[in-house]
Amino acid sequence: MNITAFEYEDSIIVVDCGLAFPEDDMFGIDMVIPDVTYLENNLSKVRGFVITHGHEDHIGALPYVIQKINVPIYATRLTMGIIESKFEEKGLLSSTKRHVVNFGDTVTLGKFKVEFIKTNHSIVDAAALAIYSPVGTVIHTGDFKVDYTPVFGDAIDLQRFAEIGKAGVLALMCDSTNAERPGYTQSEKTVGVTIDRIFQEHQSTRIIIATFASNVDRVQQIINSAYKYGRKVVIEGRSMVQIIDIAQKLGCIKIPENTLMGIDELRSYPDNKTVIITTGSQGESMAALSRMAEDTHKKVKIKPGDTIIFSSHPIPGNEKSVTNVINKLLRKGADVIFQDVHVSGHPCQEELKLIYSLVQPKYAIPVHGEYRHLIAQSKIAAQLGVPKDNIFILQSGDVLELDKKSAKVTGKVPTGGVLVDGLGVGDVGNVVMRDRQHLAEDGIVVVAFAIDADHNLVSGPDITSRGFVYVKEADVMMNEATAVAEKAIFDCLDADVTDENKIRSMVRDGLSDFFWKKTKRSPMILPVILNT
Repeated sequence: MNITAFEYEDSIIVVDCGLAFPEDDMFGIDMVIPDVTYLENNLSKVRGFVITHGHEDHIGALPYVIQKINVPIYATRLTMGIIESKFEEKGLLSSTKRHVVNFGDTVTLGKFKVEFIKTNHSIVDAAALAIYSPVGTVIHTGDFKVDYTPVFGDAIDLQRFAEIGKAGVLALMCDSTNAERPGYTQSEKTVGVTIDRIFQEHQSTRIIIATFASNVDRVQQIINSAYKYGRKVVIEGRSMVQIIDIAQKLGCIKIPENTLMGIDELRSYPDNKTVIITTGSQGESMAALSRMAEDTHKKVKIKPGDTIIFSSHPIPGNEKSVTNVINKLLRKGADVIFQDVHVSGHPCQEELKLIYSLVQPKYAIPVHGEYRHLIAQSKIAAQLGVPKDNIFILQSGDVLELDKKSAKVTGKVPTGGVLVDGLGVGDVGNVVMRDRQHLAEDGIVVVAFAIDADHNLVSGPDITSRGFVYVKEADVMMNEATAVAEKAIFDCLDADVTDENKIRSMVRDGLSDFFWKKTKRSPMILPVILNT
């Protein structure tokens, strides 16, 4: 859910606008997007969104936020291609101004100038940003690594970092994701060597490779090996098909003629002449590989002897899901490879030291990663001479005011997550989430009864439960519960209580006490009064 606002007098620019995926206890939620109340309240100042790269945690919220903050978007070509694909689905293309920026270009947005600097990451066309303001220059690295031998395009423009550093940099906002790891992140090309070796060693089996949909360079290397060993390639998974199609149109991936085929053509070729590149490397339940593992995929059935490669590391929190998919594939007789087929897209400690040495910022503001990663980078910055008082580890919503003389946190702005559930954006709040959690943990009991105009009980109470107890095996308890509800209703009627809310409350309280004593559980109790 990356989003950062830079403000000077009457100008605000926004770097990235990403989403977060729901936590396990966010039942029914599709995604979480940032609360942009501050931007809405200062809409007249907002000059535009500048985007570092095309990953969901940096662009995923744009189709929702742009409907409230409709300002121009600036991004490199593949990043913009992915954004436009999202906007097309939402019908937003015609109403939004978009500008494709080349590396080395500088755009003027109010009091700011923003330069896009070439970097490397696990998606093509990633950029760092040099943000020039009247009080100094801030460099925002975005997600990056130092890759001297990238699969596509040029290596990171270290010379430009050095030039800007020599001119003087006020602050560096640097990627912290791998700040705890010593050494250097390996080049993406090292994965290509491993993939090629796997192809060579498994020439008699079908190969299925799961990776991130956005990792165009990884897909390029898989296709290169497939072509080398005479295999046809199927791209499977909606997001994978979409991004590879965009990358192909923009020339960010080169696919030899007659290499790609549709999934329906698989049956026309022997297994050892096919490769399936698919989504699902993180064990997502609805992704293509998970459906193959569950035998619910309509086109692909896992066979004994299939070689299945996980070309990714599990994102923290996804380990259990990934392990479950691997176990299911192994039970089907597949050969699963999940080690040494991935490299990170983020910088390790020596790369961070290189960037700090080139930029030499006055202030260090570690970004991206967990809190422990920010701490790890802060220690590196201190080792390289940044005074401890000039290192800021910020919380979401913190306002950091800085100039050439000083920097300090001066307050907070509204932040948080807005829940997206289907077509609803922000209409599911804490109360609804608590209800969903309550239902998931304890179930529901519905008590239905009818009262006539003279306030007599004429029907019921009838009790139905879901997710609480299996009614057929709890006859005795449910009969007792019916008696408890009946007593609560008659107590109200005998006391001439006519307020239906009061009657519901009495029934709810009586049953709640009863069920807790019997089961030590607290189901959601929903009294329903039928008027006759």
